[in-house]
Amino acid sequence: MTGLVVALAGVVTAVVFLYPPGEAPGLPTPLEGVFPLPGDVVVRQTGIEIELPVGYEVISLEVDGVEISRFEIAVTESTGDWKWQPGPNASIAEWAAGDHTVRVRWDRATGGNPDPGEYTWTFRVS
Repeated sequence: MTGLVVALAGVVTAVVFLYPPGEAPGLPTPLEGVFPLPGDVVVRQTGIEIELPVGYEVISLEVDGVEISRFEIAVTESTGDWKWQPGPNASIAEWAAGDHTVRVRWDRATGGNPDPGEYTWTFRVS
């Protein structure tokens, strides 16, 4: 029994060190972060957050196949943060329980050659 407890503690420790909290493994460059992370289980009040370097912009954001209007996305250009949340006047009124897929496309807006990219991930609303 003691051996199993020690083995389990070793596995948990290895996972914590290999995937520290708050980091999504395998994000393409230059994408700095997304929230919720791929595979996360979140509450219905959760919004989508995308972090890009300053000088990049979100070209399109799709949630469950629905294109989100640029007017619904809050941008903090000085930090490269892009945020969207479902709501009464949004493209999607509220999260349904279950899996949701997000697709973001970006490009460099200033400071050099185009650098387009995209990333798709899935999370679950409980």
